[in-house]
Amino acid sequence: MSTSDPLSRIVESGVSPWLDDLSRDRLRSGNLAELIRTRHVLGVTTNPTIFDKAIAGGESYGEQVAELAAAKANAEEAVRAMTTQDVREAADLFAAELPHARPGDARVSIEVDPRLAHDTAGTIAQARELWRLVGRENVYIKIPATAEGLPAISEVIGEGISVNATLIFSLDTYRAVANAYLAGLETAQVAGLDLSKITSVASVFLSRIDAKVDPHLDAIGTSEAAELRGQAALAGARASYGEFRTIFSSPRWQSLADAGANVQRPLWASTGTKDPSFPDTLYVDQLLAADVVNTMPEKTLLASADHASFATAEGPVDTITPAIASSLEVLASLVRLGVPYDDLLAELETEGVASFIASWENLLGTVEASLAAAGPTPEESTTA
Repeated sequence: MSTSDPLSRIVESGVSPWLDDLSRDRLRSGNLAELIRTRHVLGVTTNPTIFDKAIAGGESYGEQVAELAAAKANAEEAVRAMTTQDVREAADLFAAELPHARPGDARVSIEVDPRLAHDTAGTIAQARELWRLVGRENVYIKIPATAEGLPAISEVIGEGISVNATLIFSLDTYRAVANAYLAGLETAQVAGLDLSKITSVASVFLSRIDAKVDPHLDAIGTSEAAELRGQAALAGARASYGEFRTIFSSPRWQSLADAGANVQRPLWASTGTKDPSFPDTLYVDQLLAADVVNTMPEKTLLASADHASFATAEGPVDTITPAIASSLEVLASLVRLGVPYDDLLAELETEGVASFIASWENLLGTVEASLAAAGPTPEESTTA
């Protein structure tokens, strides 16, 4: 791979760059296809906020909105029809552009209704429904890694549905997600399913952690606290990768691997820096290692393509494994200094769910207004 292309170095290092965005405008304009061909994009993630922005600001949904209005679809039915169509088209594009992608790449994620984040049975039912509606194997169903989401992850993995476990902030949650995946694979194995067709990623969120932790370090005000700014998210991610290496080299895992199972790769999410004093590729070039996914906003993807930095001139780069031990020390130092680290991570999960619910409800409102505007006029309703 060319050493003048930073993204190719990232891929060579074992990291799959994904785009954290999707819209019909991006699909129809050919932009996503171009990013696949020229920027090494190997997958796409979506969430309620992304679709809220896409549908509210996109010009490519008008015809479908009119059809749905004529069919008297309600807002929830319309949102599902529009989002699953986008995901289906993107999945077909990846299948065509990357027919020989590694297992788990060339996939598109779609999230269950975030209002179900604390409803195990509701999450399972909707995961099945989304899998059926999209109707493509190269799709991930995103399930929040809440206490109620964990058994749902195991259940649907056991049915052969590939899962993106999302909103992971803590090391304990990462471990729980990895074990939920293994439990699901064991169920699938007993059921006689082909384990090689099931894949999963565990989405560990990054920039939100530093945005939450760093103000506490600033308030502490010591030189040691200042040196830890911008370190919490990297340390948590590297510690999670250490757990990944341990879990996916265990005897329990090996028996599943012998049956054809794929590892559940860590996925770095929320990788756009929020602090302008940080390098804009901080959560990319500082988190390189084999068997990792990094989903990036387009701005971060293009920044990485332009100036991601590497310690060596060529060859694969690993900026995680050598720093696992020191990362555990960073996490211990945060607690020792008085940062309420565990409480902050719990807050982030709660806030993440609430944020996605707000985006989902805003999306429903936007679509409801669009359906009303596209519906029959009062005169047409009277004469109908």
